[in-house]
Amino acid sequence: MDLHLAPFDVLGNLAHAQMLETIGLLSPSDYEQLAAELKRIYPQTQSGEFVIEDDVEDVHSQVELMLTRALGDVGKKIHSGRSRNDQVLVDLKLFTRSRLWRVAEATRRVFDRLIQRSEQHKADLLPGYTHLQIAMPSSFGLWFGAYAEALSDDMLTLQTAYRFANRNPLGSGAGYGSSFPLNRTLTTELLGFEGLHVNVVYAQMSRGKTEQTALNALAAVATTLARLAMDVCLYNSQNFAFLTLPDALTTGSSIMPHKKNPDVAELLRGKCNRLKALPMEVTLVMSNLPSGYHRDMQLLKEVLMPAFDDLLDCLDITAYMLEHIEVKPNLLEDSKYDLLFSVERVNELVLSGVPFREAYRTVGKEIAEHTYLPSRELHHTHEGSIGNLMNEQIVAAMEQAMAGFGADKAKTAEEALLV
Repeated sequence: MDLHLAPFDVLGNLAHAQMLETIGLLSPSDYEQLAAELKRIYPQTQSGEFVIEDDVEDVHSQVELMLTRALGDVGKKIHSGRSRNDQVLVDLKLFTRSRLWRVAEATRRVFDRLIQRSEQHKADLLPGYTHLQIAMPSSFGLWFGAYAEALSDDMLTLQTAYRFANRNPLGSGAGYGSSFPLNRTLTTELLGFEGLHVNVVYAQMSRGKTEQTALNALAAVATTLARLAMDVCLYNSQNFAFLTLPDALTTGSSIMPHKKNPDVAELLRGKCNRLKALPMEVTLVMSNLPSGYHRDMQLLKEVLMPAFDDLLDCLDITAYMLEHIEVKPNLLEDSKYDLLFSVERVNELVLSGVPFREAYRTVGKEIAEHTYLPSRELHHTHEGSIGNLMNEQIVAAMEQAMAGFGADKAKTAEEALLV
């Protein structure tokens, strides 16, 4: 798992070295040598060539060892004004920031598919349910659009997690600062952080809180995907038969030749439900820990890091599923959906001047006496209804949420360090 941190360790070293040069702890020549060597190491972290040797403790020791082998005593100067604690923290902050943005971009791709399908099928009606009983007319436009808006809300939780990860702990040392005149504002700017974790004790206390906040955001997206997957499993079944999954996302039975099981949607649901449990794992590891660093926190890596890959896989397969789902038209023409229109009949009477309670009783009596004759005409015009989806407002909310990350600043800063 430390290999995931390698590129971010190099970036943190570059910023730290540049800061040390400005306060006189590195000579210009020392800094130039260190920067050149770090920029030589960085591509190795991207290509898979970077290896943590068997007798080396972790990624941080490996990078420092490589610098010392190449530069001798100059390589040994890189750790001045820094502890392993804040080095780990800055790596984790940069890693988490990077992965959260990847999740945000993948979530946006799923969102775009949902909006596209919502517009494509806004005229295709669908039974709406409460308590799993038929309730009122809905539409595929509403159904796809509802999940799109859910993801726009989830994007706000991702943004919050990103902005919390996007704060600089470097310079907090082992949690109590340093007697060196470190310039923490400079490393904040060099690494493209939004701001500082100002108090050095709290900077260390953000370990665990960063992971928990990120996992809560991942769990929010996972919750939306799991619910969508459940709908797909339900709507794909023969008794509902609202949509059809492509063969690539179904499997057969070993004894029943007619079966096309929605296994991929079921696995999507299961994987997302597992992701929802991860914030509690972090909560339990961090329970009852006093301030300061504790080795328990190392265990959080194995909770956090795989979660990003798992959710990215789930988002990818969801995007594929949404692209290839086939929607069945004219569903509500079936007489078994007659009662879906009972509210339309009540509203028709109210519009003619009948008080609502009386209209309600009248339609209930028609249904009981089998004299109810539904009209399948719909006149839903208010904001967010079948006839007025207002997807453009949902898209605007998503764009506003994504703009709030400030990811361009982070990308520009990282690229500048490597020039």
